[in-house]
Amino acid sequence: MNNSADFRIENGVLIKYTGSDADVTIPDSVTSIGDDAFNWCKSIVSLTIPDSVTSIGHDAFGACWFLTSITVSDDNQHYSSDEFGVLFNKDKTELINYPQGNDRTSYTIPDSVTSIGDKAFLCCENLTSINIPNSVTSIGGKALYGCTNLTSITIPDSVTSIGNLAFYRCKSLTNINIPNSVTSIGDVAFLGCKNLTSITIPNSVTSIGDGAFLGCENLTGITIPNSVTSIGDEAFWGCENLTGIIIPDSVTSIGDEAFYDCEGLTSIIIPDSVTSIGDEVFRCCENLTSIIIPDSVTSIGDEAFCGCKNLTIRGAYGSYAQGYAKGMGIPFAEI
Repeated sequence: MNNSADFRIENGVLIKYTGSDADVTIPDSVTSIGDDAFNWCKSIVSLTIPDSVTSIGHDAFGACWFLTSITVSDDNQHYSSDEFGVLFNKDKTELINYPQGNDRTSYTIPDSVTSIGDKAFLCCENLTSINIPNSVTSIGGKALYGCTNLTSITIPDSVTSIGNLAFYRCKSLTNINIPNSVTSIGDVAFLGCKNLTSITIPNSVTSIGDGAFLGCENLTGITIPNSVTSIGDEAFWGCENLTGIIIPDSVTSIGDEAFYDCEGLTSIIIPDSVTSIGDEVFRCCENLTSIIIPDSVTSIGDEAFCGCKNLTIRGAYGSYAQGYAKGMGIPFAEI
């Protein structure tokens, strides 16, 4: 039996749990679990939610490192749980929280689920594989954030969007296929996936978010399809082993620092569709020796080629690129 004094409750809202019990049952007087209510409760192993709870706040169970299961009363009309202690909404169409301390190495998401909620698998370091069914259409922000031992995941054709920071620091992933159904890759979606060596972006994707592949230091090649119109800021920052990339004619803008510190790049062709090159786009690409800049480009940002000490800019005589090269003291070759 938990000590009632360990629960700070105001008007039915559980503001904070301050106890140190391993097994915690939320009192029936609670109708809402507030933001951060159990955040950093390192002692909790199991949690029981009564039928009185109608809402659960943001990061309610954040950093509960040893929480292995969440059990929801069968009579609760808003939430439910499965036999593995995973938290869902009532009809199991949204996976809300997979306990961080659960020691399972693999998990199959039920076919009823259509969305994986924000932070659903946050820092679930024991998981090595997750099976996502064809029913899922969206993967929320930070959904698999910090799943450092995740080596295998298949994104089904039903998924249309990958949220911001969705796979942040999934450092054991080596490859991933994005299906044709996905239209956007969120900001810093794969940030810190340092062992990712290959990724396939389908023709359905129209935008690559800011920092989408930032710090993917072992990514050696990537094909950007003709559907992509914009490459976000810092999209490939620090992809130091990226040796080749083709920017398609569909791209109209390349964000600031998009290829910063991609020291494996040796040559780049900017397509005619691009009108501007952002600040520091190719900064510290020290092995970049050749870039072709078309007449369409009328502006180049600050320090776009800073640190590209062996670079020759290639373009048409009388072009903006030629004037820029002269002004910056960069060798120019007419094509």
